[in-house]
Amino acid sequence: MPQKSLTTVALLGTALFSAASAFAQQPPAPNPADVVADKMAFDVPYGTPITLDRAEAAIAAAVAESKKRGWKMNVAVVDSGGNLVAFQRMDGAQIASIAISEHKARAAANFRRETKVFETGININNLNSLITLDGVIASRGGIPLVEAGKIIGAIGCSGGSGAQDEAVCRMGVATVK
Repeated sequence: MPQKSLTTVALLGTALFSAASAFAQQPPAPNPADVVADKMAFDVPYGTPITLDRAEAAIAAAVAESKKRGWKMNVAVVDSGGNLVAFQRMDGAQIASIAISEHKARAAANFRRETKVFETGININNLNSLITLDGVIASRGGIPLVEAGKIIGAIGCSGGSGAQDEAVCRMGVATVK
């Protein structure tokens, strides 16, 4: 090998070794999951479970909004323990959304937060560890029903886009406040 080629190879090797050493010495980026917060997130206590009459009123408001907009939805309301209290499937609503609406309501009650939080956490914030939690659904349209600062149940809507499901749920939530 000519002298010039050997010199080039040696210089390149030295540069690569220096770069690798500098990279190896860089401290790792802090893991945001290691932060210990002073307060618990979503620490809303559970209250007395929603009654059938109130669950049906929430569903009626959600269905009325769906009809007004021409959307076909499935709407489920669960109690504070995540147990189904009432359900309605609008004519023509997709079959798969029956289970999805119940799943959204159950997740919102059990995790004490809107299912939109999971959607944002996974899709925007790359918190993929959320998918390891049993019962999570990363799709908006599940919202806790809170009265006097306590969760009395949750409503879940499915059949449209996530934004449509959420808009319909909000009408049901408004009946409890």
